[in-house]
Amino acid sequence: MICEGCAKKKIPREKYVDHIKFCSKFKTPCRFHVVGCSTSVEKEKIHDHERQCSYEHLNLLLHFIMGIKVSLESLQPQILEVASQKLQVLHQSLRELELKMSQLSGGGPASVQGACALTLATSFTPLPSAVGAALELQLQSEKTKVAELSRRCQEIELKVNTFENIVCVLNREMERSCTTMEAYNRQHRLDQDKIELLNNKVRQLERTVSLRDLSIMEMEGKMREMSAATYDGVFIWKISDFTKKRQDAVAGRAPAMFSPAFYTSKYGYKMCLRIYLNGDGTGRGTHLSLFFVVMRGHSDALLKWPFNQKVTLMLLDQNNREHIIDAFRPDISSSSFQRPVSDMNIASGCPLFCPLSKLDSKNSYIRDDTIFIKAIVDLTGL
Repeated sequence: MICEGCAKKKIPREKYVDHIKFCSKFKTPCRFHVVGCSTSVEKEKIHDHERQCSYEHLNLLLHFIMGIKVSLESLQPQILEVASQKLQVLHQSLRELELKMSQLSGGGPASVQGACALTLATSFTPLPSAVGAALELQLQSEKTKVAELSRRCQEIELKVNTFENIVCVLNREMERSCTTMEAYNRQHRLDQDKIELLNNKVRQLERTVSLRDLSIMEMEGKMREMSAATYDGVFIWKISDFTKKRQDAVAGRAPAMFSPAFYTSKYGYKMCLRIYLNGDGTGRGTHLSLFFVVMRGHSDALLKWPFNQKVTLMLLDQNNREHIIDAFRPDISSSSFQRPVSDMNIASGCPLFCPLSKLDSKNSYIRDDTIFIKAIVDLTGL
């Protein structure tokens, strides 16, 4: 045979019962199954089960004992009533026997009446020895039954008292367990409140950190802008990763790029460049387009408007031989050169600044995937 617990095979049938008595893996009903626990556990884990389910076992035992108490309370009056009825029947039988014996010994109606009168007067009449012995034996049997019933009632009362004591102990344990559970629940609620408070603080700190990160990014951008800025009207813009940026422009992902700002002086005009690596307007797809942008500055109220300084734009030959140059003087009637009312005016410049064919073939304008754009603002009259 095969053990269902440890899976041991080939156990002789006559030794199977002895094996499962000592097999620690064999599942056996919980000791509290008589009061309602339906769990079957391995023998080696029975103590762990009883420890973990002590509250449930106490509850089942309490219900079982209370049921027994109710049954006994309803049964005891019935037992006493039955005993009383049997005693009455016994006395009635004795009276009938006495009457019959009187009739047998007297032999006539007169003697029967006398026997009846005598019976009423003395309750008992001398009987023959055999009949008296039988009656005595029956009486003794009934007395024994009554004594047995009385003894059983006493035992039941003793058990009821014992169970009542057990119920009192269980009630105290239940009260203690309920008090402990209530304390745990209060502590759990306090812990939950603390956790919620800490979560709120963490969320607040995350928002603060996000705002700080944004501020840091803005400051870094301003620092880069300040480090790249010039204050003499001359600006050189280095554009690295030219191939990738050109592909982004062709694909439409980033058609235009703005340069950092530069100035004619510390308190002069603020300007920047805007470049289309795949062209814009009439130069789209054929030329590199380069534009000049007037930006709103802190000192605009002190400057002359419209902007009227000559602007020269250059794509530098990195061999310093043949720069691509274009220059223009602003059209003072154009809104591009009036005092800015937003962050920057409309760009103005050269849509046909440089043919893309010059940049596609082998050239000296692109080196290490980098080009340089130079802008010169004439400071005459400032």
